[in-house]
Amino acid sequence: MICWGETNFRELGLDRFCQDDALGIAENHHLVTAQKDKITAVSVGRRMIAVVTEKGEGKFCLQDDISQTKSRRKPAHLALSREKIDSLSCGADCIVMVSRKGNVFQLNYRIKPYIPRCLSALNGRHVIQVACGDHHTIALSRDGQLFTWGENSNGQLGQGEGGRSSETPKCLFSLSGIPLAMITAGGDQSFALSVSGAVFAWGKNSAGQLGVGDKEDRHVPTTVKSLNLKRTVFISCGDKHTAILTKGGLVFTFGSGEYGQLGHSSNREELQPRLVAELWGSSVTQIACGRHHTLAYVESLKTIYSFGCGEQGQLGSGQATNQNVPLPVHLSSEFYDGIGTILAGGNQSIFSPERLASLSKKIASVDNNLIEKWISTFGSKLWKAMKKEIIQTFSSASTLNCSFLNQRHYQTSMENSGLDLSLARIVFEKLGNNENLLKKVGSVVQHTLIPSLPIDPSGVEDLRVYLILPELLRVLPTDRDLCVKFAEAVFRLQPQCLKILEGLWSKLPRAFFKSLVEVVHSASTWFLYQMRTERRDYRTSVEKTAEVLQKLYEVNLKSSQKLEYKNFYINEIRLCIESCGTVPPDMNFLYAMNQFMVQRLALYPSIFDMETKWLLFRINNLSGFVENSLLNPLIQNDLCVNRRSLLTDTFQELRNNPRQYLCPLKVKFKYENGIDHGGVSQEFFSVIAREIHSLQPKMLELFEDSGLVWFMPEGHCDDDAYSLLGILCGMALYRECFVNFHFPLALFKKMLGVMPTLEELEELSPIEARNLQELLNEDEEVLELLDLDFTTRGHEIVPNGREMTVTKCNRWQFVEAYVDFIFNKSVKKQFNDFLGGFSQGCPSQLWKMFLPEELMARLCGNINYSWEELKKNALYEAYEPTDENIQNFWTVFFELSEEKKKDFLSYMTGSDRLPIGGLASIKITIVNQNKPNPDDFYPVANTCYRCLYLPNYSSIHVLREKFVHAISFYEEFGEY
Repeated sequence: MICWGETNFRELGLDRFCQDDALGIAENHHLVTAQKDKITAVSVGRRMIAVVTEKGEGKFCLQDDISQTKSRRKPAHLALSREKIDSLSCGADCIVMVSRKGNVFQLNYRIKPYIPRCLSALNGRHVIQVACGDHHTIALSRDGQLFTWGENSNGQLGQGEGGRSSETPKCLFSLSGIPLAMITAGGDQSFALSVSGAVFAWGKNSAGQLGVGDKEDRHVPTTVKSLNLKRTVFISCGDKHTAILTKGGLVFTFGSGEYGQLGHSSNREELQPRLVAELWGSSVTQIACGRHHTLAYVESLKTIYSFGCGEQGQLGSGQATNQNVPLPVHLSSEFYDGIGTILAGGNQSIFSPERLASLSKKIASVDNNLIEKWISTFGSKLWKAMKKEIIQTFSSASTLNCSFLNQRHYQTSMENSGLDLSLARIVFEKLGNNENLLKKVGSVVQHTLIPSLPIDPSGVEDLRVYLILPELLRVLPTDRDLCVKFAEAVFRLQPQCLKILEGLWSKLPRAFFKSLVEVVHSASTWFLYQMRTERRDYRTSVEKTAEVLQKLYEVNLKSSQKLEYKNFYINEIRLCIESCGTVPPDMNFLYAMNQFMVQRLALYPSIFDMETKWLLFRINNLSGFVENSLLNPLIQNDLCVNRRSLLTDTFQELRNNPRQYLCPLKVKFKYENGIDHGGVSQEFFSVIAREIHSLQPKMLELFEDSGLVWFMPEGHCDDDAYSLLGILCGMALYRECFVNFHFPLALFKKMLGVMPTLEELEELSPIEARNLQELLNEDEEVLELLDLDFTTRGHEIVPNGREMTVTKCNRWQFVEAYVDFIFNKSVKKQFNDFLGGFSQGCPSQLWKMFLPEELMARLCGNINYSWEELKKNALYEAYEPTDENIQNFWTVFFELSEEKKKDFLSYMTGSDRLPIGGLASIKITIVNQNKPNPDDFYPVANTCYRCLYLPNYSSIHVLREKFVHAISFYEEFGEY
């Protein structure tokens, strides 16, 4: 091991190039090869240099003693009373040592005798790395925690604005979850490097030495964004400059260039990392910064390059001059027998033919070998030590975030977590084979790790734990409380961090995303089951896990639906809701349970299937009606209208008569004796939908190519017309009736806060959508010929749209603006009036639980007619299915055209639209009233109860005539 630069340290076991030349000339040099003890660690500070030997002892020499005689320059001895030194770092006035047990000792050279002082605050932390600036120190423990102490004049401790200097090490919590690979410090600046190459800097920045693009000091660790994805593997700091080395062998420098130490062929400052171009293509393997100079080692060429200040010979060039470009150090090949290590500090440079092991200490991580070691020692004499290791490993987010990395982890970003979760699955499944060991790990995670997770993580590497823990939960299916703690931690995250986590979830492979959903789903189901069967109050636990499921559902939607909706449904909810309708021993509990379902769980609609949503919607409506009846018994929700002037009467009733929309709607047609048990209301909505379409001037614009309607951009109808239309739709949903105005799905998306796209325009107006799609596919020449601007239907769709020509570059903007104009801008008032009216007509806000498709189906019904289902589900009174009249009835029915079949459906139910379950969910009852002279009577339908009173006709011909006539003119008569 040799040294060149300011002074001679032969007494430490280091030699210079030349005994007589302080400049390190490349001639007549020799290497001390027969040292008594092998040197394993070296550190150079501003005023001292220290070494450690393989025996765990060391020596240090002060540069202040350079003028003293050789007899008085004898190095001071370094030793710990009961431990061996493993590594050390020199500051301006102290040496910080790490023992082989991981304890930290500090020696101040200004205080004699030289007795290392143990830093008790770090006892038991098992420190693996230390780095000293001039007057501050940072230390990294085996569990990934970072500690700082010393002077804090420029924020170099990273403890925040106004942080004081401290002689006691304090944990730097802002990086507590980042898996760190190394730490380093310069004059008054500090750096930390993550295992995946993220660089964090803090402290003094007067010359841009932090690389963050300005000269402002940083009092907390700040990401050096310009180094993201550069795959940084090593950082070295000088007094006011910094160098970083990438995995590909590139060197970037920044900070002060006063002496040429940045290697950019100039002496100016660089505020951001800049590539050292002269080293391009050399594949540098090591870098080291002295106070004002820099070294770079290219192992393949067996060459060390130096640049910067050379006034004391630290460049090894044989001249006492500065260099602002990298030039080779004049060192013969005999020194490059091994891998070699370069070091620098102060005004010295050092080269060792061997790799110094103390530079390779890493934080703990979980892998297959570690788990096997724990399992093999379980219950043995070594188990006590292993228990401590388990606690230390699984209580730290850093260790988990450092584990299970894939080959692409240096490209960690919001698109790539850097994890190979298949490794985590294998390891945790092996852990699951030892139940006691698994419980111990689960307990540490629940009570120590999760409570310690920061609410504002530093980045993706800090969030890996949220992807790893579900794999542990997967083998801990009975530990539901741990799942709840995990859910709490997720929603403690700051919104911007939760957004990043959602992005990482969306990039998970389907199998792992499904496992995550299943883990949370299983816990939520179990809590609900306990509530239903044991009457135990798990409402908080259910809500927290349901909230995570809802968030995962939203992620699933944005990532092209990795999973079907049914994976999120909790079937236990339906059983809980139904149990609220039974006569229970504890009415108060079940009432509270019902309120919990309506008021809290309804906020997470993804966990409800369609039928359960509808059941909850109906129960809530019923409870609202009962409560309102007690408070406002005189105000009802009745409509009395004349069929001949239906629309006028309806609008007048809604405008002029106070009504309570919480009450069930009761419709009465004047001059008809029907009593509304549901059938009259349904017919009312079926008829009024036709009336709206025939209204002049029109409220709705009909698109001929689709048969669908949309709001008129410039309506001539009354100011409250769209509000009244919304009220009618809301009343229909609340009354569980169908009203089909032939709106597209876009309406229901807008109602639920989902913005329509070109896909929705294709449903409403296929021709327009096709033209827009062709516009996106056209060549640039064709676009020029079209000479389109940003207008449609005489309106500018963006500000100054007439001045903007549609080009290849902005055509997507044009299409988006076009769709936005059709669905939003041109009908803003109309839609807002409609939505306000809808919320008034349907006072239960639970309609917001439905998906757009579900809301559309519930309001408009569906048209998937499987007519055989109608026959299959039919019931009979005073008839048998084999009776001739019944056989004739079905024969005639199936002879009917599709339109006539729909007329029969309207005749029976008041609408030709079907509920969600289609005809399979409709049961009609065919009744024989045993009337005398049956051929004289027509069939009669009771729409409220879906009963068909079918006389027992003498022949199929009579039945056909009477039946067809009845369904053709059913609105002219009929009993309800």
